[in-house]
Amino acid sequence: MSLFKKYKEVIQLKNAAEIELMRQSNLLVGDTIAVLAEMIKPGVTTLQLDVIAGQYIRDHGGIPSFLNYHGFPYNTCISVNDAVVHGFPDNRALQPGDIITIDCGVFKNGFHGDSAYTFAIAEADPEALTLMKVTKESLYKGIEKARAGNRIGDVAFAIQDYAERQHAYGVVRELVGHGIGRQLHEDPQVPNFGKRGTGSKLQVGMTIAIEPMVNQGKKEVYTDEDGWTIRTKDGKAAAHYEHSICIQKDKADLLSSFTAIEAAEKANSHLVSNYY
Repeated sequence: MSLFKKYKEVIQLKNAAEIELMRQSNLLVGDTIAVLAEMIKPGVTTLQLDVIAGQYIRDHGGIPSFLNYHGFPYNTCISVNDAVVHGFPDNRALQPGDIITIDCGVFKNGFHGDSAYTFAIAEADPEALTLMKVTKESLYKGIEKARAGNRIGDVAFAIQDYAERQHAYGVVRELVGHGIGRQLHEDPQVPNFGKRGTGSKLQVGMTIAIEPMVNQGKKEVYTDEDGWTIRTKDGKAAAHYEHSICIQKDKADLLSSFTAIEAAEKANSHLVSNYY
């Protein structure tokens, strides 16, 4: 989601039944990414992965959230190496050492699910693997602060402090997390950088997608000629992980899951299993 337009926020709290419907949408997202994780290897194209994702989502009663969203022409965003987000699936064959982020959304039972995960094909640069580890950990640092009574800035600061201040990576400014529910993008916006104690107060029943986008080098990005793909300006690798969550009193309720994804990643001998 692009940053930042100033307007009055309209935050839609979800009841228990709606949260469970959102969980089903999000679990289908995770299962879809897991199916693709089983297939990632040198020689496979990202377009092949996208077609399979679209079919899998439909076969399980969902609709790809991203397809035709503001004109986006694919079922998934698949971003390789220096592509941060919104990558177009294409006929380029994956290569040893590639870093691949799959960002997937599902609309089912009236609600959207949204999650993302970055994979590394064997022979990937060790520095890129460390970036992936830190980015994934920064997601959970943010989730730790996502509880009722805290503010969006507490989540944002936790991510930035871990990824940027402690590890000297570049946290992308132009794109942010977001509320999610009946619409793919709802209020509030959820930046990955900011000050503690600022922004909207988190309330029980808020559903948000937290998604650190972190560059191995500098934070600056640009939009590719396709009008969608966001790339690092310095050409270095980027990583992106995302969970959709529901705010609760003591700790966040994760609506999406990496469990099936991580199992598929570990079982695929072409992938470097990712740490966390």
